[in-house]
Amino acid sequence: MNNAWIQEAFEKTNKKLAVTCERLGDKIPYIPENGRYADHGKNISSWTNGFWAGMMWQLYTATNNDAYKKSAEQLEKRLDGAFHEFVGLHHDVGFMYLHTAVANYRLTNNTESLHRGLHAANILAGRYNPEADFIVAWNVQSKGWMIIDTMMNLPLLYWAAKIQGRPHYAYIATQHAKAAMKHLIRPDGSCNHIVVLDHHTGAVLETPGGQGFESGSSWSRGQAWAIYGFSLCYKYTQDPAFLDAAKRVAHYFISNIESTNYIPLSDFRAPAEPQLFDTTAGNIAMCGLLSIADQVTQYEKPLYQETAKKIMKSMIEHHTNFDPETDGVTINGTTAYHENKEGHNGHKHHVPVIYGDYFFIEGMMRLMDQYFDIW
Repeated sequence: MNNAWIQEAFEKTNKKLAVTCERLGDKIPYIPENGRYADHGKNISSWTNGFWAGMMWQLYTATNNDAYKKSAEQLEKRLDGAFHEFVGLHHDVGFMYLHTAVANYRLTNNTESLHRGLHAANILAGRYNPEADFIVAWNVQSKGWMIIDTMMNLPLLYWAAKIQGRPHYAYIATQHAKAAMKHLIRPDGSCNHIVVLDHHTGAVLETPGGQGFESGSSWSRGQAWAIYGFSLCYKYTQDPAFLDAAKRVAHYFISNIESTNYIPLSDFRAPAEPQLFDTTAGNIAMCGLLSIADQVTQYEKPLYQETAKKIMKSMIEHHTNFDPETDGVTINGTTAYHENKEGHNGHKHHVPVIYGDYFFIEGMMRLMDQYFDIW
């Protein structure tokens, strides 16, 4: 498959985001409202607030456009407000600070960025429950809530372990990954979004549906987090059990997207109507598949690499908007199966979502061999 079409899409994306970057100013984007980003920064501790900076760092490394670097640095400083507020931060500090402070430190050796990244790692490590061996999710639910999303935050702990030479960070990450593999991944490769554990014994009490259709269903973005998250754990630990878990979920995911032109439904085990897609899950899984491809034998590689290309091609042909006058590149993202329009974190269907765009760009960078490793 000739890759010129990927380069063409990248050029369109870069042209659009250069305009968006100038128009955005110091706002933190999430979902466009009437075609333009409002400022999501009023919710300074939102887990989505780092992704714009991640996009900027990826584009900066590919283009050397200083406007991208400035925008990323500006957002990073603004997130200091989340540290000051503190009580709003939870298991997703990896999403927030890997894309901002840690990325900045990796590229520039900025000491302040190093300190921010380590501070975030300590917050994440502090959520570890040593009795039941898992990192507690969120701040308002039961003390025993564990979710699949946390897998993507574990690289923050592996990074801190390497930077500080303190293995307890990596130990916490690996123990949580083992618990997630045991309790969140099902034998057929599907996974739960949420598992509620007895916070003393680690015994499973219930499996709420979370952002999927119902308990026992198969929320596609959760599957995508698992594909990518377990492949990253394998990268850091070389424990083959983690790679096997990533591959098992990947095979389940691939089998479910072949019938929908490689764009996932919001939940693979939901009623036929309404038909809800989630391009964010597709973009995340695409990056996870490419991560797996980097870590398997040459004979296994084509399955993961070529499927990722098929997702990218379908995304570009049917689910992108390159018009510089409107914000958001990939369309048809669904934040959760059950829509809730109330409040600034209200769940929405078939809209551009900032993390969908981040993983779309990361996927392009990977396919063009220009990827800056943010994880």
